[in-house]
Amino acid sequence: MAIYLASRSPRRQELLRQIGVDFDLLLLRSAAGRHRDVVEEARDGEPPLHYVERIARTKASVGWRRMQERGLSPRPVLGADTEVVLDGAIFGKPADVDAARKMIARLAGRRHEVITAVAVRMDDDVEVAVSVSQVTMRRLSAGQIERYVASGEAHDKAGAYAVQGRAAAFITRLEGSYSGVMGLPLAETAALLARFGRAVL
Repeated sequence: MAIYLASRSPRRQELLRQIGVDFDLLLLRSAAGRHRDVVEEARDGEPPLHYVERIARTKASVGWRRMQERGLSPRPVLGADTEVVLDGAIFGKPADVDAARKMIARLAGRRHEVITAVAVRMDDDVEVAVSVSQVTMRRLSAGQIERYVASGEAHDKAGAYAVQGRAAAFITRLEGSYSGVMGLPLAETAALLARFGRAVL
């Protein structure tokens, strides 16, 4: 009853294990300088909600094609995408330390959205669920931001922070799905998998 997970995210792997989902990794090409399987860039004027859903759906569909090309046994393929949104702007993963500093500085003292879309594909059927959470971050000094970024935790995280890590000390309010802010909303994921015969409980 295992599935394929089309994601390199250790957080998503951890969350699937938390609810007892067996999976094998189906890694997509994502290295810089090479042809990427999924180009994670918003189109001009594309609303954040649409973008996140499109990327999750694309990851699941590309993963399904890779599964077929590799001659693997057919199983549902799960793809997901998480983005931080402030004032309509998408905060993806910071390109470098300076970008991480700027992201945290803009988020500090404000409430922002965290949108995670989960898509599951089996044959021609693709189902998608979206989780939207509201997160409030307290005001931070320049020194606090500098020390957080220097910890390395901001690297490879949407919005340059990890709610399950040191940045938990910055979060004063979270309305919605904690696991969704981490990268995989478990209630929505469990419901999706059940539609494909992979009941969690």
